[in-house]
Amino acid sequence: MREVHVDDVIQKISQMCIDCNYNIGRDIKEALVKAEISEVSPIGKSIIGDLLLNSQIAGDQQMPICQDTGMVVVFVEIGQEVHIVGGLLEDAIQRGIREGYEKGYLRKSVVSDPLIRKNSKDNTPGVVYYDIVEGGKLKISLAAKGFGSENMSKLKMLKPSDGIEGVEAFVLSVVEEAGPNPCPPIVVGVGIGGTVDKAAQIAKKALFRNIDESSPIPYVADLETRLLEKINQLGIGPQGLGGVNTALGVNIELFPTHIAGLPVVVNINCHASRHAVAYL
Repeated sequence: MREVHVDDVIQKISQMCIDCNYNIGRDIKEALVKAEISEVSPIGKSIIGDLLLNSQIAGDQQMPICQDTGMVVVFVEIGQEVHIVGGLLEDAIQRGIREGYEKGYLRKSVVSDPLIRKNSKDNTPGVVYYDIVEGGKLKISLAAKGFGSENMSKLKMLKPSDGIEGVEAFVLSVVEEAGPNPCPPIVVGVGIGGTVDKAAQIAKKALFRNIDESSPIPYVADLETRLLEKINQLGIGPQGLGGVNTALGVNIELFPTHIAGLPVVVNINCHASRHAVAYL
């Protein structure tokens, strides 16, 4: 049995909140560089250049990439040989979020009641998912999810007979309707299968996969490529002002489902796609 102290979790979560808000991911930066080269719209090319410059300044000056520093979503994979000591893991995660948003001077965007709309003033609670896995490690995947993109999420309960064609049509319709709102070029996460809640969860989790890593399932990888091509033919372009770079990547995750259902959820990230992964 391997022990992990909650103090280490607090420190790691705090730093991850800061890092993902200050520093753009390698895969995203490389995709933006390629997009700037391939963009045929002069305005679109200029916008991508500005996005790259903004990310460089944020990294160099250690300040937020965007004023919307997001609501924190955490996926925790706990090795069954790990023993958490010193307190509750959930409490440690929430404290790490509080400390990170305070230390990093990050905007507190969470309201403690969705209807009363009173700000919690520390950006908690974050949304946390837990999975028990083999081994003696604790894996933490954290995203700072801005709501310009989150608000563009859509769910549809397709009929099994709709098949892959129905999934494609739905994803394209969601992106087209979203237009400029999620700050394109975007990353598109798609969850297919399970139940309503599971489809949404895996759509979110899909956004954690690097966009230069295709699905290990060949036909799903083909679908990701096909959807990316079709999305970039919509003409929405960088920041919705036209061009051939509406999306940087499409990531799809599957889960078994009922014989009578085909749940599909589309969850979108803005161009910053702020997330980080760490192991303890």
